Amino acid sequence: MSRKIAVLVRDRQEEGLRMAVGITLLDDIIDVYVLDRKVEDTEKNALNIETMREMEMNLYTNCRENEDMEYLTTEEIAGKLLGYDHILPY
Repeated sequence: MSRKIAVLVRDRQEEGLRMAVGITLLDDIIDVYVLDRKVEDTEKNALNIETMREMEMNLYTNCRENEDMEYLTTEEIAGKLLGYDHILPY
């Protein structure tokens, strides 16, 4: 049975994005939420986000500077988190 997992990425962006890609091996549904700031422009972050897009993972953010992600307000994100089996903060 597939589980729904939310990965909350805030301070440790490279580690959080890498981990989100890595746990896809479990064949669960993984959604990523980048919170409160723009994704740092690094090669590793770009590669992980590109991989997530290829895997058709959902990327959400409450920071309008992350233009290539679906924008949601903090309240909308809080409501969506209620539907997950696991929430992993980074």
